[in-house]
Amino acid sequence: MDKRVLRERMRKKQQQLRRRRMMRLAGYVIGLVLVIVFVVRGIILPIAHKIGGETDKPTEIQAEATSTEVVEPDPDAAVRKPLKGSGLVTKASDLTPGWHEGENGKWYQNTDGTYYAGGFQEIDGATYSFDDNGYIQTGWVSNGFDDLYFNEDGTYNPEEHKTRIALTFDDGPGEYTDQLLDCLEENNAHATFFMLGQNVGEWESTVQRMVDIGCEIGNHSYDHPSQTLLNMSSEEVSSQFQRTDEALMKACGQAATVARAPYGAADQTTFDIVQKPFFMWSLDTQDWSLMNADADYNAVMNGDLTDGSIILMHDIHEPSVQAAIRLIPDLVEKGYKLMTVSELAEAKGVDLQYASYSDFWDSSLESGSVAGYEGNSSSEEGSEDGSGDDGEFSDGSSGDESFDDGSGDYSDGSEDEYYDDGSGDEYYDDGSGDEYYDDGSGDEYYDDGSGDYY
Repeated sequence: MDKRVLRERMRKKQQQLRRRRMMRLAGYVIGLVLVIVFVVRGIILPIAHKIGGETDKPTEIQAEATSTEVVEPDPDAAVRKPLKGSGLVTKASDLTPGWHEGENGKWYQNTDGTYYAGGFQEIDGATYSFDDNGYIQTGWVSNGFDDLYFNEDGTYNPEEHKTRIALTFDDGPGEYTDQLLDCLEENNAHATFFMLGQNVGEWESTVQRMVDIGCEIGNHSYDHPSQTLLNMSSEEVSSQFQRTDEALMKACGQAATVARAPYGAADQTTFDIVQKPFFMWSLDTQDWSLMNADADYNAVMNGDLTDGSIILMHDIHEPSVQAAIRLIPDLVEKGYKLMTVSELAEAKGVDLQYASYSDFWDSSLESGSVAGYEGNSSSEEGSEDGSGDDGEFSDGSSGDESFDDGSGDYSDGSEDEYYDDGSGDEYYDDGSGDEYYDDGSGDEYYDDGSGDYY
């Protein structure tokens, strides 16, 4: 995803969080003023008088509390709450600043008699998460879309992450897409939608909602032409994706950030014309062929869900959406993090290029086959053409000259194949016996027997 778009999305989310917490903050400020007065008059002044010290410090603190300067708070930061007599453990005057532990957990007292609650706070070089009652949290803690892990001692562990995968949906939007968005939003999950421009106009509000809930909009051509992009002129290829971007701009104010070729067939020339990262997949549910919610569900849940996987489904089919509505909460419950393809790339340290990607598995990253991977010293060279071989049918990530997505899946993702015999004639087989071919005459034919696109 374009970093500027991501930053803008994050900025909007942070604004929403700030507005929610400003109301809470107002109450905290009043409480803070009262506790400072209590601490100054009831604790600090008596101690200062006993040791004959100056009383400048309390006066200075009180001045800070009544300052009219407005400082915008960090929406994720913990707030200071006053101790309520013996509400936590005992009276503030009987406790010393620092860590304390009660029957409900561990908490931290500040020198002014307050404690941290409802957010994150760095203490002695480590970051902690405090719940609304002021106790540290351990294990997984959600922060907006992110899931953060805190060790048993409460310290944040940035090395821990959930198994990250990307759900992708092709050929929509359609009449079932909003049900899918409901499920994604309810489960704090994101997905990428590779849409057909001809469908966008009828479902503009659905497209806008995708953006609003953090999903990614992708371009899958305008009308899913019967011939592959490889057999089309540069002008025709450009028109297919440009018209879809124009429809998306009208619907939600932004063009697609990523693309997927019809039938998965594209090469470096295509990537350069469209000027977007292209995506294949590592797990094909074949939902367009199965048309059965149970079978679709099992295809995902029993499939290869290695960290960095990209899953292909279609939101124009009701069984596919019903399967997704079942599997999304199940995957979340099992500890998977469902992200967009761009979020997955960023999490894996990949700077997306005008190339093609089928997965972000660690094995693929370590092999040097993923264009733009920050840990790959040869990624810059490899990203020049996506594979190192100009003009070949390449997915841009595996480096193979054949049209291969790196998983052994061709065109529609499993045993379905796209062939090039070197003669210029191409053959596509979706496994059903129906064929896609080019006899050199310029007339092409594709039929999967169902009338559905791939």
